[in-house]
Amino acid sequence: MATSSRSERVKRGSVTFDGLLQVAAILTVVFSVLTAIDTRQHYIELFSHFRLQYLVVSLLLLIACAVRRRNFCALILAVSVAVNASYVVPWYADGEAATGETRLRLLYANVLSTNRDHERVLELINSEQPDIIFLQEITPHWLEALQALQADYPFDYSVPREDNFGIAVWSRLPLSAASHIDSPPLGYPTILASTTIGGVEITFISTHPMIPLGGANFAARNQQFLAVSELAAQTRGEVILLGDLNASIWDRHYLNFEDATGLKNARRGYGILPTWPTFMPPAMIPIDHVLVSERVGIADIRTGPRIGSDHLPLVVTVTPP
Repeated sequence: MATSSRSERVKRGSVTFDGLLQVAAILTVVFSVLTAIDTRQHYIELFSHFRLQYLVVSLLLLIACAVRRRNFCALILAVSVAVNASYVVPWYADGEAATGETRLRLLYANVLSTNRDHERVLELINSEQPDIIFLQEITPHWLEALQALQADYPFDYSVPREDNFGIAVWSRLPLSAASHIDSPPLGYPTILASTTIGGVEITFISTHPMIPLGGANFAARNQQFLAVSELAAQTRGEVILLGDLNASIWDRHYLNFEDATGLKNARRGYGILPTWPTFMPPAMIPIDHVLVSERVGIADIRTGPRIGSDHLPLVVTVTPP
């Protein structure tokens, strides 16, 4: 009788585990497929950013279902793996080798307006020795803390703000022009800075749209996308666009933005490179971007170390045509 009782407990435990496994599999497949079909609705879009996580979870659940010989569970998870892999894998395979001889190193970072760890940012700059620096969420306090940069980066332009949308650029290279526009609909600054390298004019655009939480903010981000994409498309010469776009590389609105600008993401061939949020590493997604004209090559792109912000910086080496 005791043996039978133990057997029944084991059986009940097995059924419970398999049930949880099936629920997890169904949820993973639903989120994977639903976000592939429609990200126009802002609630659905919020779940479209986690392709890498969906892929990893799908693989783990597929292995678990195969071990337990749950064939239907394994089948639907195989579909989920295929769907998510189709989004993730190309970012590791579609890059083109840079051919230009001139190298230009760029450092971009969202420093977080409330971050007081200024020394880590200065240490990063000293370590990487970039030619041009673009920082976002620059407040008057941040601008004061970074005054030492002017010794090595005498060409600068900044629009500090008390909120999260201040922005600044520092350059070793002379800037032939530097200004900003107040991007609609919320008037957040977008910097335009130009320089000439080897006879080639390059215009840098740095922008930071609203985080798309709630219908109004979602619409505001997309409207800023439209305004900045028109600006980029109308700019002469080569264009490099940098910023926290508050959209991942799988977001349909981001993809429309990329198409409208005529630019390509510097990540291609280098991987996903998640940048936010640093306080929750398993959930990190790629929302900080560097986009470049077709003729601009990418010699390297990587994330930098933590700097006290909720974002990781991006260090990019480009080769102008």
